[in-house]
Amino acid sequence: MTASTAGTADRDRRDAPPPALRFPKRRGAELAMLVAAVLIPVYGYVEVGLATSGTVPPGAAGYGAGLGALALLAHVAVRLRAAYADPLLLPIAVLLNGLGLVFIYRLDLATPDDEAAPTQLVWSALGVLLFTAVVVLLRDHRVLQRYAYLGVAVALVLMVVPIFFPAVNGAKIWIRFAGFSFQPGEFAKILLAVFFAAYLAANRHALAYTGRRLGKLQFPTGRVLGPIVAIWLVSVGVLVLERDLGTSLLFFGLFVVLLYVATGRLGWIAVGLLLAGVGAVVVGSLEPHVHSRVEAWLHPFASIEAGEGPGQLAQCLFAFASGGALGTGLGQGHSVLIGFAAKSDFILATAGEELGLAGLAAVFLLYTLLSARGLRAGLALRDSFGRLLAIGLASLVALQVFVIAGGVTGLIPLTGMAMPFLAQGGSSVVTNWIIVALLIRMSDSARRPRPQRAETGVIAAVPDSPGGGSRPDGGRPDTAPPDRDRAHGARPDGGRPDRGRPGNTPSGDGQPRDPRQEDERP
Repeated sequence: MTASTAGTADRDRRDAPPPALRFPKRRGAELAMLVAAVLIPVYGYVEVGLATSGTVPPGAAGYGAGLGALALLAHVAVRLRAAYADPLLLPIAVLLNGLGLVFIYRLDLATPDDEAAPTQLVWSALGVLLFTAVVVLLRDHRVLQRYAYLGVAVALVLMVVPIFFPAVNGAKIWIRFAGFSFQPGEFAKILLAVFFAAYLAANRHALAYTGRRLGKLQFPTGRVLGPIVAIWLVSVGVLVLERDLGTSLLFFGLFVVLLYVATGRLGWIAVGLLLAGVGAVVVGSLEPHVHSRVEAWLHPFASIEAGEGPGQLAQCLFAFASGGALGTGLGQGHSVLIGFAAKSDFILATAGEELGLAGLAAVFLLYTLLSARGLRAGLALRDSFGRLLAIGLASLVALQVFVIAGGVTGLIPLTGMAMPFLAQGGSSVVTNWIIVALLIRMSDSARRPRPQRAETGVIAAVPDSPGGGSRPDGGRPDTAPPDRDRAHGARPDGGRPDRGRPGNTPSGDGQPRDPRQEDERP
């Protein structure tokens, strides 16, 4: 080979586009983790029976078979329709759901007149069925962007309707009819996450670069700021009219997080905390139900000092103290003394007492992994809507865990929310299964390899849809990433694109960069 020929070959290899990132499907690893995710709760179920009665519970085989069948159904749906999805998401959800059933069953043994585990298993089955439907029927997450405004209208209706129903335990968050009840706010949070993602994806540049500057903070114009103020008013309205502190914090926290992600401005975090603080102080001093929760948080042992016995928060703290580092063992705790909310709001007390600090840390690690893998899927997506939606849904789980864990440990006032997958509550478990389904769909879109042109090996610039190159609206495939301004060097002030920077080429040698590769993330 001559020197000129070798030089030409080296130059061709240097100028060739980089290969597409290819993620393994890893469905076999997911199946192996699912087996462990089913066996661990079954072991816990048997352990509870042995600790309380000395015998294996008669329903252990049926419980294991039911949980295993649900896990297998979900796995088959993912294997067929979302083969490149993150392999950790589904096993974590199954394990958390199974552990929740074990904790509820353990508390049922102490309160035989109020069995909740069978009903919770039915709700879990419904959640898995809806999970399967979302994974199978929703082939492209961007379809949801079309219905963002319709979704927020439905969400507002769902949030308003409970106002006209009687309060339950001081809060108007339930709809009850014909012996059936559900919590519409749980479903509204998904619809609001879709709307927030769509709104911020369309207005992120106006929020980040336009408006007036006040000190180090830059505020957008009134037209763009209006919906933000409206969201704050809705959050405060929910708090006042429905006496639902948890949902109010969750909705507003979700919007502030997505606002920061969309604009990259820390000032919005400061503004959000300021508005949340003002709303909490005003409503907490005026609304009796919220005020009583704040008082119970500030003085958890006041009822003991008054000779009335420990309240719920005090009993919860006693349970954590009793568990110590390694716990008392499944079935050997006394968290049932907390009262009627032991299976819902205070389910973490059972986990902390019977599994100890080590077991509770493992539970929190599962939630951390679930949220982190959702965030990872969002960061890998190429469209702004999908990126914001995935980050929003993952943040929903993280915010909910923080609010509940903070309440039962005395860090913040109690909110009355249900721990995802663990706590008793049909609406909560169904909603969280839908959230996991959406994260799996978007994870599959982020990890699925791009089609390549056979003659050149260049990655085809097609949308991130599992079904091919057609967009959800039927238009032509994108030839540039959604963040067009950033990909082509456009400046936020509307100036001409800066096409001559070395950063716009693979190696600074003047060769054009494939726009689909530019936004590629692992």
